[in-house]
Amino acid sequence: MLILAAADIHGRPERIRSIQLHTALHRPDVLVLAGDISHRWRPARVLDPLNRLPLPVLMVRGNGDSPRLDALLADYPNLYRLHLSRQCVGGIAFVGIGGTLPLPFHSRLAIREIGMLKHASRLLTEGAVLVVHAPPYGIRDRVFGKFHAGSRAVRRLMDHDSPGLILCGHIHEQAGVEAVGETVVVNCAMGRDRAGVLIRYDGTARPVCTMLRMHEQ
Repeated sequence: MLILAAADIHGRPERIRSIQLHTALHRPDVLVLAGDISHRWRPARVLDPLNRLPLPVLMVRGNGDSPRLDALLADYPNLYRLHLSRQCVGGIAFVGIGGTLPLPFHSRLAIREIGMLKHASRLLTEGAVLVVHAPPYGIRDRVFGKFHAGSRAVRRLMDHDSPGLILCGHIHEQAGVEAVGETVVVNCAMGRDRAGVLIRYDGTARPVCTMLRMHEQ
């Protein structure tokens, strides 16, 4: 399976155009968006072009997304809300946890995380892909190159369930790929010259990841 993963679009038209370009160029099987997708007050401006893409789009909210985003997805047949649910594409299970609360030196999924963790853990099966906004604490999460700002809850979930692949964003300057134990963590945050990550993954072997550039032709 070929996955196009991105995060932190923040409603910017040039980032949406880049996703459209790479979708046409690489023909992935699924687009996965790991939060901070839209403008907080105008999410439909981003959802309309995403819904027109010729592939399923799985997404979770980030801290910059309006809670209205989840409700709006019901009006878009090609967009799928992953929060505390599981979607299967090409035999691969995708499980998501939406939302993030940025706090000093770390992030929380929500005020009450324990129930969310238990629910997500029950949904994770062998080879599943976990989609969250904040990275696991200590992995691709350094702010200013010094301070870890990831989610301890996501790290606990990773250590307990060992998903084959975690897709995240949030810490823009830490976009990249890092393997820890049996899990490959991909921070797919978009930026001035970054257009997400192309991932080949079959649910068993290690994912093969390629960082994409904004203006690649």
